Amino acid sequence: MRIFLIGFMGSGKSSLGKELAHKLGLFFIDLDSLIEEKISSSISEIFSTQGENKFREIEHQCLTETFNVDNVVISTGGGTPCFHDNMQIINEHGISIYIKLNAGMLASRLNSDKGKRPLLNGSDMDNSFQENIVQLLESREQYYLQAKVIVEGKDISAKKIIEKLSGSI
Repeated sequence: MRIFLIGFMGSGKSSLGKELAHKLGLFFIDLDSLIEEKISSSISEIFSTQGENKFREIEHQCLTETFNVDNVVISTGGGTPCFHDNMQIINEHGISIYIKLNAGMLASRLNSDKGKRPLLNGSDMDNSFQENIVQLLESREQYYLQAKVIVEGKDISAKKIIEKLSGSI
């Protein structure tokens, strides 16, 4: 079994993924961490030195490597489903779960973390920051909504996801 957690940056995929994997007795892979380990560089450095296109190629390669692992929860990066037909192949290789949050909640969660997020760099702490999130979320949601399971992320827990998946696992 493979469970892929998808959603916008700051939606809680990594934290929830660890908890979900623990409760289900599965392995956990954070795709962003896997990329950084494989390339020996941070995602911000990859973006700044090699550009987003190169990062997306590396990301796709690392994603496909996770298909060789069974009994795993995989937390994807926020943009992972949106490039290289990744959403389609995620759905072919496991159960995808979209952790859905609105732009206001995401902005609140990401405000203290935005310097570490390459696609949010350059945003001010005012409306341009939230507007950047709104625009990026709107462009990505068409991919996120292709997930097999959609959960509201505001008060989500591993227990609630397990209950929602009870017929699938």
